[in-house]
Amino acid sequence: MTLLRIDASIRIDGSVSRELADTAELAWAAEHPGAAVVRRDLGTRPLPAGSWPAAISAALAPDSPRTPEQLAAGALVSALGDELLAADAVLVSTPLYNFGVSQHLKAWLDLVLADPRVGPPAQQPLSGTPLILAMARGGGYGPGTPREGWDHATPWLHRIFGDVLGMDVHLAAAELTLADVTPEMEELRGLAAESRRTAQVTAAEHGAKVAAARTADTAA
Repeated sequence: MTLLRIDASIRIDGSVSRELADTAELAWAAEHPGAAVVRRDLGTRPLPAGSWPAAISAALAPDSPRTPEQLAAGALVSALGDELLAADAVLVSTPLYNFGVSQHLKAWLDLVLADPRVGPPAQQPLSGTPLILAMARGGGYGPGTPREGWDHATPWLHRIFGDVLGMDVHLAAAELTLADVTPEMEELRGLAAESRRTAQVTAAEHGAKVAAARTADTAA
């Protein structure tokens, strides 16, 4: 039983998205003690920026000689695809950056989708694979808030993981995470703490639920 964990925050200490992922991972490990956890930390070890264009340019000219950059990009695409296809469950932690997806996570997804075994036209080999998405949002983006609709990351990630790849997505999200360090948000700190507590509970529930479901699948 293998869990693939992807972290996208550029922070280590104080990262709420990593904190939620830790909670989900602990719940997973309680069901699968000693099981393998494959880690890829995109926040502290970003993927090479030129890998995706190199991989795509090679795919668009299949009969042309490969440059060293294209060969390296192709090997990276295959390695990322291997990790994802071998996982029994996936845990992705990411903050909302500038109302959108972390560039590090976007780079990973672009490369994963460049693998012909994973992205279109592949027939969703990851269909049904559970994915826990641990999100941290510095502000509030829910219905009725001044910035409702400004979160362009969560819907897009649901679209890619759920609709394009066919994965079973479970979301745990904490909002207002910048309240403690932003004087202008002081009055929101109580709501921030409540959101964080709720997200922790949700992350633990998702980790336990996904782990138990994979155990049941194995026993079936």
